[in-house]
Amino acid sequence: MEHFVVSARKYRPQTFKDVVGQQAITNTLLNAIENNHLAQALLFTGPRGVGKTTCARILAKMINSDENTSENEDFAFNIFELDAASNNGVDQIRELTDQVRIPPQVGKYKVYIIDEVHMLSQAAFNAFLKTLEEPPKHCIFILATTEKHKIIPTILSRCQIFDFKRITVSDAKDYLKYIAKEQGITAEDDALHIIAQKADGAMRDALSIFDRVVSFSGKNLTRQAVTENLNVLDYETYFTSTDLILENKIPDLLVQFNTILSKGFDGHHYIAGLASHFRDLMVCKNPATIPLLEVGEETSLKYQEQSQKTSHSFLMEGIRLANDCDLKYKTSKNQRLLVELTLMQLASITFDGEKKNLRHFIIPPSYFKARGITPIPVTKPKTEVKTPERKTTVGSQAKPKETVNEPVIKIPKISINKPKSSTSGLSLKSIREKKEHQLRQMDVVIDEDDLPKEPVTQEALNEAWKIYTAKMDKKGEKIMASILQMDQPKLKDTTIYLTYSNNTNKIELQRAEFPLMAFLKKRLRNYDLKLDITVNEEIAKKYAFTPLEKYEKLKEKNPNIEVLRQTFGLDI
Repeated sequence: MEHFVVSARKYRPQTFKDVVGQQAITNTLLNAIENNHLAQALLFTGPRGVGKTTCARILAKMINSDENTSENEDFAFNIFELDAASNNGVDQIRELTDQVRIPPQVGKYKVYIIDEVHMLSQAAFNAFLKTLEEPPKHCIFILATTEKHKIIPTILSRCQIFDFKRITVSDAKDYLKYIAKEQGITAEDDALHIIAQKADGAMRDALSIFDRVVSFSGKNLTRQAVTENLNVLDYETYFTSTDLILENKIPDLLVQFNTILSKGFDGHHYIAGLASHFRDLMVCKNPATIPLLEVGEETSLKYQEQSQKTSHSFLMEGIRLANDCDLKYKTSKNQRLLVELTLMQLASITFDGEKKNLRHFIIPPSYFKARGITPIPVTKPKTEVKTPERKTTVGSQAKPKETVNEPVIKIPKISINKPKSSTSGLSLKSIREKKEHQLRQMDVVIDEDDLPKEPVTQEALNEAWKIYTAKMDKKGEKIMASILQMDQPKLKDTTIYLTYSNNTNKIELQRAEFPLMAFLKKRLRNYDLKLDITVNEEIAKKYAFTPLEKYEKLKEKNPNIEVLRQTFGLDI
């Protein structure tokens, strides 16, 4: 059996030109070598798997090479690699400082590569300070770490720092495409893109995942094989979810979420991916931001096609709901129910039954005339007057007595057909039937000129307001009664003004506005009365829910907190 070498070692870069995604650093090091401007203490910092140790080895080899050097020469006697995780004591550092004094036997420089240097103890750091500040001319130190904030400032001040960035998805995908071609593997563009995304900016992780997927699927690398092997939710899942949301198919959406959970996926991962999917659809809305979409060409076309089906307001509301679910997921005791409620809310954004008018009032004829609709008016019936009865008596010349009856007004009866089958008040069917019933009632238009419009005083309004509040309290609607008592109504012409400190009270009162205004109009005998509710932002309280918002509130009280965070490199 032939020995297998993993791709991370087999395709390790041998020159700076082969290093992926670190052009700024490699160009700087090349210029420093050519101009003889290389520092003797270098610190390579950055995430894992981005090329810190690789660049250190290439640099060590380049500074010892000359025109007569063979390409296969690795200068193993001049390059010393030390793992600070296992050699973090004072004794190991003292041995290192003793070896530094001996000049190299071959080449110009002795290069010491200390990996994971942040693992050194405090005493080891202190013992290393003098040697690092004034090393011999033939010695160069290259320190590598993933956690720069753990290194003491006295070490940092003695080093020339190079910050390695994360490998972008496009760079990682291009390098994987090159390796697949070298190995004779046919790979789909979307498959390599998923591997690059899963690597999360680490080229070494991308190569490890690539080897694993190739072992699973062989020489033909497909998107389906990659998603099955890596157990990741691909784009098609979120495309299907979004279609179900736009079509308001709540049952199918919940069944799909149950299928996702049965495959072993986490609900938190799914809802976070759905928020990212909405973000990608938002990016596709503007041609100028399409390059921000880091997907393959075929997938990009699918995103652009689905983005045409969505509106800007829907995507904004969808991102907000999904993000709220993401923030509440870890603290929720019933996490599955939280995600399901979020999915039902998402599927209800574009549902017609949810777009109800909260303000119920008599619609004037002008509303229909402006829209070209001919309303059916309710006309007053004519007054029927009975003919006078004349009674005559024999032998009497008295005038007959005329009797006139009171006028009789016939009021037309409006019959409302009740549905044969009863439905639940919370079902979608009941919402549709209620809306149809409201539309049928709109066929009857009352002429607003015949309604009373007597003048109303502030005292009369206050009295009627107290009576209605007491009525709500007596019926057991304590919350509505307390909302009505929060602010004194103010009358100006025919408009009643109210001010609340938050939007919740405004929404609750708007829901109960129809019976309230019906009571006030009838009692005050003025059907022109209107209600205007506002929210005073100055008295409204604002709470910080996320750690970032809490930090901003603390920073407003004490600006020195920001100085403390920057000094010690603290995370929020």
